[in-house]
Amino acid sequence: MQISELRPLLPEIMVASLGLVLLIVEAFVKRKEVVAVLALLGAFAAFLSLKFSSFGVLFNGMFILDGYSFFFKVIFFVNLILSVLISVRYLKTEDSFRGEYYCLLVFSTCGMMIMASAGNLITLYLGLELMALSTYVLAGFIRHDTKSTEAAVKYFLTGGFSTALLLYGISLIYGVTGSMDLKTIAVYIAGHDVTGNPMAAIALVLIVSAFAFKIAAVPFHMWAPDVYEGAPTPVTAFMSIGPKAAGFAVLGRVFLYAFAQLSVEWSSMLIALSILTMCVGNVMALVQTNIKRMLAYSSVAHAGYALIGIIAGQPEGLSATMNYLLIYTFMNIGAFTVVLLLNTKDFKVLQISDFAGLGRTHPIVGGTMLIFMFSLTGIPPMAGFIGKFYVFMSAVKSGYLWLTILAVIFSVISAFFYLRIVMYMYMKESERPGTELVHSNTLSVSLAVSAVFVLMIGVMPGRFLEFARAAVERILP
Repeated sequence: MQISELRPLLPEIMVASLGLVLLIVEAFVKRKEVVAVLALLGAFAAFLSLKFSSFGVLFNGMFILDGYSFFFKVIFFVNLILSVLISVRYLKTEDSFRGEYYCLLVFSTCGMMIMASAGNLITLYLGLELMALSTYVLAGFIRHDTKSTEAAVKYFLTGGFSTALLLYGISLIYGVTGSMDLKTIAVYIAGHDVTGNPMAAIALVLIVSAFAFKIAAVPFHMWAPDVYEGAPTPVTAFMSIGPKAAGFAVLGRVFLYAFAQLSVEWSSMLIALSILTMCVGNVMALVQTNIKRMLAYSSVAHAGYALIGIIAGQPEGLSATMNYLLIYTFMNIGAFTVVLLLNTKDFKVLQISDFAGLGRTHPIVGGTMLIFMFSLTGIPPMAGFIGKFYVFMSAVKSGYLWLTILAVIFSVISAFFYLRIVMYMYMKESERPGTELVHSNTLSVSLAVSAVFVLMIGVMPGRFLEFARAAVERILP
């Protein structure tokens, strides 16, 4: 193999190299801000390297760079860059400014990228483990915080259990088809009737269950509220987007490609998961008073909406889910950025009531939070409306009108807990008059970027929708 043939792997090589460089620099540099700057610059450079990489298949189909994986890698890089930006001030406030934090963010992102490009179940597992092991440590990064340690332990135990389910499912698929290559599996299933094979049925259930854990779909969501609440807030923002998007990237490629002939079987399971996820996520969010737990159940509910595009089973449905995940990245990071802006060393924003009066005392920050809450609800002209609209339309075109009606009902329910924050910001008096925000350039940049893209995609969605559709059309076998 020539070096030039590794161009499809260029972004992963740069990200892995960046992680190693950060480890070395962290050991010799006293000012840990240098590590943060290098992480940010390196992430930008790796992001730009996507443009210079070429579509192709490597290692006998084990690694694939196509339009589909390219799209998800854009999401991962956006998540990484914004997560680095929102972490700098938080780590200083918590007296935990250690350089290895950024190494873990980078290595976790590398694992997500490998998952999106996996053409083989072994490659998929390797990417999953790299992502998972890094996020386990990130969840417990604030070592003097017992809640952070508890979150890491819970995440590790449930994550390990879901990985065991995945490995068991992979072994059964290998027993049925004799291969772990997705293309070979697709050809075998297309040429053989495996619908009556109990091993295939069990494998399908195990793999669906494993990835339901990763995207926090009900009833495999039990870890999410506690982990999201206990983990450092920037890590919560990072985990609520990256691993979820990676899980959906795998669901799209494995179920719509390798298991396409078994769509009747897996779609019925995903329909049940989607309905339960939307119901439990939205209903449980109604009674939350802690902002991070509310956003955790919100994340659960949005996984249910995104599953609808996978269930639709057509290229239009898959592209709608991909577009939804891109939009979710900006509006969720934006919401967590506002939470971080309100945190100081002496006061932590933990309760929804802590947002009281924010719209009057800090109109710009309150206005951006209003944008994110409207977008998460799905109110036009915010991007969240566009995301839900195209996901729901893809389901209607595929004959799932009843599922769309249920999703709309649950979306209306979600308006209560999102708009409750707006009510507190503009209709309640603050109990802490005169409180000033601590200025942070990095948080301001993250807030501005998130707000601009939420508005831009909502008002001018055409280019982003075409990007997602073109990505689906350029899936390589």
